[in-house]
Amino acid sequence: MLNIRERTGVLFKRFSTLSLLRLVRKAILGLLTLQALTAAVLLVIAALGKRRKHEVSFPHDPFEEVQVGENVLRLYAYGRDLYDAMLEAIDAAQESIYLETYIWKDDAVGQEFQTHLARKAAEGVAVYVIFDRFGNLVVPRAFKSSFAPPIHVLEYSALRRPWHLLDPRRYALDHRKLLIVDGTTSFIGGYNIGSTYATEWRDTHLGLRGPVAAELAMSFIAFWNRFCPAHERITHRYHRSVDSRIVAGQNEAMRLSFPIRDLYIAAIDQAEQFIFLTTAYFVPDRMLLEALQAAARRGVDVRVLIPWVSNHVLADWVAHSYFTDCLQGGVRIFGYRYTMLHAKTCTIDGQWSTVGTCNLDRLSLVGNYEINVAVYSAELAQHMSALFAEDTAEKFELTMEQWKRRPWYNKVSERILAPLRFMM
Repeated sequence: MLNIRERTGVLFKRFSTLSLLRLVRKAILGLLTLQALTAAVLLVIAALGKRRKHEVSFPHDPFEEVQVGENVLRLYAYGRDLYDAMLEAIDAAQESIYLETYIWKDDAVGQEFQTHLARKAAEGVAVYVIFDRFGNLVVPRAFKSSFAPPIHVLEYSALRRPWHLLDPRRYALDHRKLLIVDGTTSFIGGYNIGSTYATEWRDTHLGLRGPVAAELAMSFIAFWNRFCPAHERITHRYHRSVDSRIVAGQNEAMRLSFPIRDLYIAAIDQAEQFIFLTTAYFVPDRMLLEALQAAARRGVDVRVLIPWVSNHVLADWVAHSYFTDCLQGGVRIFGYRYTMLHAKTCTIDGQWSTVGTCNLDRLSLVGNYEINVAVYSAELAQHMSALFAEDTAEKFELTMEQWKRRPWYNKVSERILAPLRFMM
């Protein structure tokens, strides 16, 4: 039997535990409420800001082709130029067309692609298309269901069953953008399909002709066969030709395989002269951030180019929480103003470059299905460096002095939203 003092002690401990739990719950609820209010205010401000239009010029002079082994590569930095090249490749198809995109808009460009694909399907070319359901939530269902029957369509859905909610791997989106024609011509990069991307966004894509296209075709086929109905599986196989100068990295959520992050870190760790990195959203994890800081400390010129105002305002504010560490560590931050910069590229030391779909945020690095190609070519790296120089020529470079002088309410907002970095 417990005496009165012991009973009192037990009751006090229980009361203290319950009080602590209530306090923790209230604190969490308060933080979530504060984050929601802050986010709402920032979204309203961003919406008002989008009403102001700015005239923007893009670097869209055609890039020369680059020979890498048996492959021919060409850089694209202007959407309309890219779409024309993609449609030309589609029109020339003889056997197969594999098209995968995160967003496919129901507008002039989206319908243009649909029309060209329907024409080739009617001619007997095997046409397969994949688009992400979440990425196209605002696209009318009528458009998504209007593809001609000869076209095989996979609308990828991350959560197809109720119990998938219990599996974190199932939250992955299909963020890849690929076009492969006849297993010989391919395109990869950041461009989705839509009129806005054709002339109003700055993005980067890479065209590749040669054996590497077969490698990208097999990547498409593997994804298609994993998520399509059994009777829709693609049985055709392409011969893989290995060229160590062009490497495709693929993030596969179901296998918890995320090699693109490792690809970036390995390249950054080996940098000796410069790192020119462009990303639409900058929310790096600790190891990636430390790799950039370590490179800067050993004398590497590390520059990160991001949109100063992107299409995801919360991602912008979460990115701000990294700026102090970057600037103190010698990493230079450049802001691309007036329009959306959506490119996901990097070039290092005039030798190594990567172009693809993976942003430097957690959703891309360790979450979504992504694909990048890394290329060892001095000639392509020269084109990439020239493009980066043009992108940053008249853009805003953030200094520590400027960053320290930002308004107090900006600092408060950044503090409130900083915990979201683990979700973005």
